[in-house]
Amino acid sequence: MPITIRSLEDHADAAAAWDRFVGTHPDGTFFHRADWRRVIEAGFGHRTHFLFAERDGSITGVLPLAEVRSPLFGKSLISLPFCVYGGPLAADQQSFAALLDAGQARMRAARMPALELRLRDQPPADWLDPALWPAKTDLYVTFRKPIGADDDANLKAIPRKQRAVVRKGIEHGLTGRVTGGVDRLHAIYAESVRNLGTPVFSRRYFRVLAEIFRDSMDVVEILDGDNPVAAVMNFYWRDEVLPYYGGGTASARNCHANDFMYWDVMRRAAARGCRLFDYGRSKLGTGSFSFKKNWGFTPAPLDYRFPLAPGATIPDHNPLNPKYRLFIAGWKKLPLPIANLLGPHIVRGVG
Repeated sequence: MPITIRSLEDHADAAAAWDRFVGTHPDGTFFHRADWRRVIEAGFGHRTHFLFAERDGSITGVLPLAEVRSPLFGKSLISLPFCVYGGPLAADQQSFAALLDAGQARMRAARMPALELRLRDQPPADWLDPALWPAKTDLYVTFRKPIGADDDANLKAIPRKQRAVVRKGIEHGLTGRVTGGVDRLHAIYAESVRNLGTPVFSRRYFRVLAEIFRDSMDVVEILDGDNPVAAVMNFYWRDEVLPYYGGGTASARNCHANDFMYWDVMRRAAARGCRLFDYGRSKLGTGSFSFKKNWGFTPAPLDYRFPLAPGATIPDHNPLNPKYRLFIAGWKKLPLPIANLLGPHIVRGVG
């Protein structure tokens, strides 16, 4: 039967079928969910193109896309911005190829120089031509590791030095609590990323995430006495937990709150039946990369693909790019209220 490409923009009633396909596909991820269309549009105002392949009335593939335009960083069509995974997800090669063709057609129609496909795993070797779909595998890695139902076993699986740091947080008397609210998280996260020289997301974006994914997310806050010193937003997908947006205050380092926080997330997730801990992506050569590796997670390169318009080059917006060094150094010195005011306008264009 022939393949037809449709869009959720024109067929909103197909969202449930979209999610059923994603939920049963072995390579489906939380970031392939149809609700990300609403998140991207409501949180950032970007135009989306959520395409799906259909054969004989059944969905056989999906490709979530969004246009990101910025006077500072240029423009790209990304699957999916602000998400670590994405890219075409298909049941067969024909559907995969049809989605790739449709994505490139949208790229040309929107006059975009690049189409960025954030694949977590490499597709079958004969499904795409590397010459036409250049990859950038030397920038991001992901960290994923099985966890069990037994807290002691999970703690012992953490390498000795990192386990000792977690125990220091426990001995300090840190406690965790679960909430669905994001305002305290955002305040902690804003301070944390300013100190790293990174613009912060808007509080509105966090509230949109909490509203749309309220049945599959929570926030874990870490308390030193009665004082929240660290917090993280977690997504839950099938039997996986994904700690996604997290940070700590200036005092968090002294009491090892960040280390304790991820342990607290792990044990809570194990208790609710999660069997895989997904630490998300990190850039090679960063502190985040080293921190996650210290937990005994093995980094796996992410297969990001970049079909390009003639004459275009692969976008390079990462903070390790030398041209951003002065910006990062200056941003770290901004008063927090100014960083919180300016940050959301900048970061929406990074994707």
